[in-house]
Amino acid sequence: MVGVTQAKTNSLPVETANPSSSPSPIKATLASNDNAGVGKKTFESICTGCHSSGALGAPKFANKKDWAPRIAQGMDVLYKSAIKGKNSMPAKGGNPALTDDEVKAAVNYMVSAAK
Repeated sequence: MVGVTQAKTNSLPVETANPSSSPSPIKATLASNDNAGVGKKTFESICTGCHSSGALGAPKFANKKDWAPRIAQGMDVLYKSAIKGKNSMPAKGGNPALTDDEVKAAVNYMVSAAK
């Protein structure tokens, strides 16, 4: 939370931070929306080749039946599989330049589409 105080030697108000306050819901929503955008972009540029067609046994995008048993294992398992690779899927979808957070955002995007 930001407060406004009057400095003794300055007649202009000065913003001060209140460290005990929690982040605003608006900032949290924006961060979440940014993450969704990163997930979609990563999916469209890296993951769609296999996950749109189901190539090599990849769960198809937005296919609840394909994703349900994977989602049941938990997000940490899905993240690990996507980051480290599993079966025919290479680590980070074959793009080692991706950050773990970008990979996780893509996983979140695919999982949310399958729910």
